[in-house]
This record gives sequence, structure tokens and C-alpha cells, in this order.
Amino acid sequence: MKVHLLPLVLFALLTPWARAESPIRAGDRIAIVGNTFADQLRIHGYLETLLRQRSDLSVRNLGWAGDMLAVRDRPTGFPTEEATLTGHKTDVIIACFGMGESFDGEAGLQEFSSDLKAFIATHSGKTYNGRSPVRLILVSPIAQEDLGKLTPALKRRNADLKAYTEAMREVAVAAKLPFVNLYEPSQYLMAEQAGPNLTANGVTLNQFGYWAVSHEFYKQLTLEVPQSWSLSLDAEARTGTAKGVILSRITADKNILNFSVTEQSSPSLPSPSDSELPPQLAAQRDTLTVIKLVPGNYTLTVDGVKVITAKHDQWANGVAIDSSPAHREAEALRAAINDKNLQFTYSWKALNQVHIVGERKTSPSGRNLPEEVVAFDQLAKEREEKLSRKIASPRKRKWQLAPSK
Repeated sequence: MKVHLLPLVLFALLTPWARAESPIRAGDRIAIVGNTFADQLRIHGYLETLLRQRSDLSVRNLGWAGDMLAVRDRPTGFPTEEATLTGHKTDVIIACFGMGESFDGEAGLQEFSSDLKAFIATHSGKTYNGRSPVRLILVSPIAQEDLGKLTPALKRRNADLKAYTEAMREVAVAAKLPFVNLYEPSQYLMAEQAGPNLTANGVTLNQFGYWAVSHEFYKQLTLEVPQSWSLSLDAEARTGTAKGVILSRITADKNILNFSVTEQSSPSLPSPSDSELPPQLAAQRDTLTVIKLVPGNYTLTVDGVKVITAKHDQWANGVAIDSSPAHREAEALRAAINDKNLQFTYSWKALNQVHIVGERKTSPSGRNLPEEVVAFDQLAKEREEKLSRKIASPRKRKWQLAPSK
């Protein structure tokens, strides 16, 4: 396991701002801009959930499929980006570019660097929050995944993506900006034999891909590795150790093991796939290990809620815990985040031009559109206010491992 994890640890140490404080601060109002990768972050919600589990903040996703630094077309009458950033009182802009531009190959590198510098200059010194200059974070493209015949130019494409990632890193270093490199970590994950594919077409992440890559994204944004839960118990000795939680009151009666678990950190977000995970991702799952159980099947319940059943030898080797009440609360938080993002998208990304500037502008639906946009924006704000209350505080829960009937 250490062999698999070491490259990611070494990579994190090589980022240009690894020794500085996290560029994401508690209470930040964040705007995400960029291409398809950025756009679909809002659909899956893994990154925002990880960030919200760490601290209270506000996120608006302004990503647009196909966006590039110099090509960001919008419908007629669409609000300016500056107006949206100001309306959100943006403290931080997370900018995801480089994938679309990379198709120009080596010949487009210089123009890409120039466009990136122009993008930085556009936002330099702007006080969208009304009090301090906005902070920029640059994010590289991911690697291209090997999907056989679907990705015939794999070697050349990854060479181009690596070159564009390096160009972005150089611009970030020169401008003294935080830089998130997703190229190497995603390539490393894609090379693993275990686990499902990360993308649908080689470059567009699927749900599992967003779950996997968001963990690395989070690490580089916060300079923190999420603390997974690891519980180990000896059923005979009635002793145990744990990380991420505190074990107490371990008792046993008729092969029934009871113990209290006080949560010190948020649970890991469950994988959206039932497939075997790559080792470095499997290590991030919350696990319970119990040795010296009497042979048989045992069911884990937490606060009376059935979680999982496994054989004694499986418990001895460690069983992943993904559906305890705490994990279900984390998934409920992600669902609420996705709903908030959907309401904002309805308010910001009205695409039906025939109702905005076309022949149906004067129809009942066209006349009602401006009011509906305002209403959806208000819904997004209301959803966001409720999110803070959905972030579960660490709790003490009763766990029980009992023989299955």
C-alpha cells in the first residue's frame, strides 16, 4: 500500500505552494470557472461536499461545457461574468482550463500561455467581494484515459496534456498563484488495473471519475489528506484502537460486541461504484477490523441501523463501512449541494433564446422568465442557507457487532 501511495505524497510535496497555507479559507465565497470538467463538478458534488465537511463556505459553479480561455461564447443578453462574480461577492476563483486548448498541440502552447496571462490580468486587483482583491487558483486538465479504439492517439494526447499542464504551472509560479495539478494524479489512477474506468470517452470524467479525482483536488486545495476512519478491535480482549474516531465502552456478551464511537472527523464519501477500487483509493475508505470472533456471520448496526453483514474471517481482514448513519448523512449533504447547484443553474444558465430575445419573448412564458430567474436564484440562496445546518457535528454513536440469525 505504501508503494502505491508514495508517488501521490511526493507529488504533493512538489507543488509550488505546498509549504504555504491552504488557498481555501473558512467562509470563502468561491466561483468555479472553466470547461466541461468544471461544469460537471456541480452535477456530482464530491469536491464541494469535501470542502463543506471541512468548513462552511459558498460555491457558485460558472463552468460551461467547451469553454476555453479565449473562446467563451454566451447567448445574447447573458449576464457578464464580472456581474455574476460581484453578485456572489466572490473571494476565490478556481479556474479549470487547458483541455480544449491542448488539441492545438505544441503549436498552441505559446498562445495558451499568453491567454492564461491575459485571464489573470483580467481579474488582477478586482474586488468582487467589495473589500479585498480576488484570489485565483489555476487547475490543470486531467490526463487522457486508455479506452482502446476509442482513444487511438493516446500517447500524443497525453504528451500534449502534459505540456499544457507544465505551461500552466510555469505561469502560476511566475504569477505566484496556487496551482492544482490533476494531470499526474489522474494518469496514475488511470494506469491502475483495479477499479472501473474514470471517463466516458477518455477525457470526460464519469461519476466514479469525479469521486476519485475530487479527493486529489481536495488535497491540493487544502493541503490536507482527508482522515479516513480506521477501527480495530479484539473481540476476546475487548480492546481496540482507532483513527478518525474515539473508541470507548467496549463490552461483549454472548458473542455480541458493543462499543461506543465518537466521531472526530467526517466520514469518507462512499464510492459510487461497487467494483474493486485501486489500492490508493481503497485506503481512503472507512474500515472496521475485528479479530478473534467466534466463527460465523456477523451484522454491524449503528444506532440500531443495519450497516453490513460479513463472515468472521472477513471482519478479521477489515470490512469497508460505507453506509452507517454518518455516511448516509454525508450523502444527504451531497444531494442537498447538488440541488442547490441545480437551482442556481436554472437562475444563471437560461438557454432558451427563443423565450429571451426571440419570437416567444412576448408570450406568457417569455414574459414570466425574468421573474422565474429571480425566483430560482432565491431558491439557490435558501438552499445554501440550509446547507450549514446539514453539516453534521461529530457525534457519539452506539455500534454493535452481533451474530446474524
